[in-house]
Amino acid sequence: MARRPLPSILRGGTAPIVRSRELARSAADNATDVLHPLITIGRGLRRLAAAGRRKWADTPKDRRGPLLFLIAAVLLVLSLLRYGLPLAGAALLAVAACTGRDRKPATPAADDDARSQRLTSLYEALVPYFSVPDDPAPLYTYGGDREKAFASHSFDESGHPDRLVLRYPGYFTDAEPESRLRVEQVLAAKLGRAREYRFDWNEQGNELTVTAVAPLPCDLTAQPFATAPGEYLLGFTDAADTARTLPVNGPDGDPRDEPPVLWRTGARATEPHLLAVGHPGSGTTSLLRSLALQALRHGDVLVVDGGGAGEYACLTGREGVLAVECDLDGALTGLEWACHETERRLIAAGRARQEGHPPPPDTRRPLWILLDRPAALAHLAEAEGRTDPQSLLQVPLRHGRAAQVTVVVAEQFDSTESLTEPVRRHTRARVVLGRASAAQVALVLGAPPNTSTPVAAPPGRGWVRLGDGPVQRLQVPAAPDPYDEGTAEADRRAVLELLPPRPQPLTVPPAPTEPPAVPAGADL
Repeated sequence: MARRPLPSILRGGTAPIVRSRELARSAADNATDVLHPLITIGRGLRRLAAAGRRKWADTPKDRRGPLLFLIAAVLLVLSLLRYGLPLAGAALLAVAACTGRDRKPATPAADDDARSQRLTSLYEALVPYFSVPDDPAPLYTYGGDREKAFASHSFDESGHPDRLVLRYPGYFTDAEPESRLRVEQVLAAKLGRAREYRFDWNEQGNELTVTAVAPLPCDLTAQPFATAPGEYLLGFTDAADTARTLPVNGPDGDPRDEPPVLWRTGARATEPHLLAVGHPGSGTTSLLRSLALQALRHGDVLVVDGGGAGEYACLTGREGVLAVECDLDGALTGLEWACHETERRLIAAGRARQEGHPPPPDTRRPLWILLDRPAALAHLAEAEGRTDPQSLLQVPLRHGRAAQVTVVVAEQFDSTESLTEPVRRHTRARVVLGRASAAQVALVLGAPPNTSTPVAAPPGRGWVRLGDGPVQRLQVPAAPDPYDEGTAEADRRAVLELLPPRPQPLTVPPAPTEPPAVPAGADL
């Protein structure tokens, strides 16, 4: 049987195919060179549009109307000017061309290898947590393709990952805090413990976004914060956790805006009482001192210092400071008075409402009870067979919101077992300061933190949770003891300027040394 001849294209060799490929490649390169300006301008327009969308999303709703009016006014002025719109279009194209330029420097090969090795080790470290033996096509496996698991990633200038989006299989128990915590601990260890990372879980899309967060400002001191009545500043947090900023003054007096954590008290507050827990030197006493300085602007303060170290001596004798008690007898006397005062306010306000009158002014003036280290006083009371001072807080904790009474308790981690049930139940605003594990934070706040634990936490650094809200990072403004020799002069002066003056003592006129003269003719 005769063999069929080969097609002519195959008999003639592959030279025509090679030439056609070269011609197509050169044509594509020439087209890219010709269209490079248009590609650059298009890329710049996309970047400008994305920046505009982010700016619009970050703009508060109450400011969007004036912003639209400003844009419309600018367009109207440009339309009235001669050649206004063409010049504006040309300027927009020039800005787009500048923005669309690819400014990424060439990355050395050594850096690429180090980054690839870092991502590979991170991928393999997640294999025991994101894979099961019964999975026929595991997303995470030793020697697998990490590009399928890592949706996107980016590095900072130092070569450390600053953002990572990773996918995980649907059978991973992302609804259990213990499973999340194990993965977050592995990621924090592999990415580097020198930085803090934020973990955002997307249960619907089975994605985890890890972002390196900037350190919170720790150079701010106590100052007259611009807050409304009933609002008190606990500290500062990330801009992504709040839509509000607060004007503050930096250490050099330079004004700036920082995102605050505001705690609201009063008759309509959902978290009228606060509990702060931390290790020694973490800043719980500084937090109580900062709240006392803010509360004295509109109310009265009763301080019970269970530690007895004289941390609140600067408040003694000041206007609005009812007492600063450091021993067991003074603590019991002061807290018993606070209990009776709460009952008196409730009775007086109730009678006024029954008669159709507003509450008396003395019942509307805020009263703050600051109790630091109650476990030390409880130990002394148990040794002497006396009443635990915390038992006297039951009435202010239960009925303090209606009577304008706020209770703030600060304790250390090793003494939290001594806190009574009313203190645990009614202090719905919680603060954890200092270096603490995720389990300790979850035990106090009721939920684990969404960021990794810093290796070296400055004083006042921690987490806060108001009621059932999310857990937020917190940095308390410095309010050190002005009478401490180790306090910096600038911090001492800042605290002393916020302290109210001491009342002037009453001057009694001296008694007359000579008897008064008797008028002539008077009967003796």
